Amino acid sequence: MSLPDKAFPVSWDQFHRDARALAWRLAGMNRKWDAMVCITRGGLVPAAIISRELGIRQIETVCVASYHEYSEQGDLHVLKGVTDELLENEGEHTLIVDDLTDTGKTAAIVRAMMPKAHFATVYAKPTGRPMVDTFVTEVSQDTWIYFPWDMGFTYQEPIAEGERG
Repeated sequence: MSLPDKAFPVSWDQFHRDARALAWRLAGMNRKWDAMVCITRGGLVPAAIISRELGIRQIETVCVASYHEYSEQGDLHVLKGVTDELLENEGEHTLIVDDLTDTGKTAAIVRAMMPKAHFATVYAKPTGRPMVDTFVTEVSQDTWIYFPWDMGFTYQEPIAEGERG
């Protein structure tokens, strides 16, 4: 696997701070959510943090597989949908959480299931940004975010010694 030209590595500490920042933004909206739906797998970690901070106890998952080989987005497949109970009112009073909106394709599928839900992500790229209601940090479309659960400890070549595009 070749590395992208622009990389944004995120440590566990940074991700926790960013997820809490998202929780602060959501808390400032003075809304009450009856339930949370997290998009797996990336939405599991921010959902745990946000649900704790906002006191949300009912947490559901929607499982959408899209990335293959971590290099490009393939066909989207809904592996597990949302319970009928949360779909009854089109997701009203439901908070959807994910780690990132990239192209917006996954977000579009979930938003179609629950058009009245509030969609929040920790990070957003310009193409996917219109699909979410609240996010913390925008990164350029050509930047690859390395989440802490995808990384191990390895040597990083200094920027000045690497190839530039």
